[in-house]
Amino acid sequence: MQKRSLLKLALLLASPLPLAACGDKGEPAPAGAAKPAAAPADAAAAEGPLKVAFVYISPVSEEGWSSRHDQARRELEAHFGDKIQVKAIDNVPDNADAERVLRDLCEQGYKLIFATSFGYMNGAHKVAKDFPDVKFEHCTGFKTAENIGVYAGRFYEGRYLAGMIAAAATKTNNLGYVAAFPIPEVLQGINAFTMGARAVNPNAQVRVVWTSSWYDPGKESDAVGSLKGQNCDVVTHHTDSAAVALAAEKAKIRVVAYNTSMPKAAPTMQLAASVPVWTPFYIERVNQVMAGTWKAENTWGGIADGMVDLIAVADDVPADAKARMEDVRQKLLKREWNVFTGPIVTNEGREVCAAGKTLTDADLLSMNYLVDGVVGKLPQTGS
Repeated sequence: MQKRSLLKLALLLASPLPLAACGDKGEPAPAGAAKPAAAPADAAAAEGPLKVAFVYISPVSEEGWSSRHDQARRELEAHFGDKIQVKAIDNVPDNADAERVLRDLCEQGYKLIFATSFGYMNGAHKVAKDFPDVKFEHCTGFKTAENIGVYAGRFYEGRYLAGMIAAAATKTNNLGYVAAFPIPEVLQGINAFTMGARAVNPNAQVRVVWTSSWYDPGKESDAVGSLKGQNCDVVTHHTDSAAVALAAEKAKIRVVAYNTSMPKAAPTMQLAASVPVWTPFYIERVNQVMAGTWKAENTWGGIADGMVDLIAVADDVPADAKARMEDVRQKLLKREWNVFTGPIVTNEGREVCAAGKTLTDADLLSMNYLVDGVVGKLPQTGS
């Protein structure tokens, strides 16, 4: 999978505003991306502003997944000004409505569309066949086409750091995780969170409640209640709303937010926030469309690429815990260490990666197990 380094652009933008075999340790670092070429001024003037659209699964007014993408959308507009014309549509479910919305945007003349939910994949591919002159970017997808690129963060890197902070805060050794679906992306996060926690506290256990939905605030809130009933005193989530943070605040248990920092939802209970960083990627892809160099690609970037981070670590987290987490973060930033370094054993006792080896990207993208430290089994699918 091609990886593109976006760290330089991220730093420039920083302002208030079935199991496969393990690979060798120390996988070569991805090559840095070339500086994006700017669109010729005369071409921009002749063609008018590039019409760019964003489609979100949840309301942008909420802290969470869509809010984070929309923050990047606003920063994109500020960066390009009148060179682009942007439209964002939120609260679009991942069913036939998504295909309808995407098709309508194409008919309105939008030439670059960011479809920001995994569930939009089939709809995007249907529409893209009918509009070959429109470029699509699908977030967290795995299917490309001539005019569809896919992109995601290595969210598991932030999850590992979050697990370290959670383990330093728990008094019961029980950590909770609200998860949407047992797909590799989600399993990577659960497993990395667990491994990070157990690196700090070998007695830590992670209990998972599945919602079978990316966005269902009611189920997400209920899941927190279930986890509290299982004696969890720190929770996190891989779902799209702020409901987990809201419920944790009400239940007075600590929470590691996901997608955005959630001070409004959990003003006293938030421990930290594991977040993606989208703005540099969006700027780069718009520049490529303007310059006529855009190609459908797979982009999977982590902390070293400026696409993932752990932020808003609470003041009451012990200084030694923060320092230990930051040491690991720096190793990830410098590509000196890999989260999925063996030995790694499943919670059924099966070794999946030997000591001194690391899981390859192919291993990660086919992940179908829970590591030692996670309580329970994967839910049955297809029933």
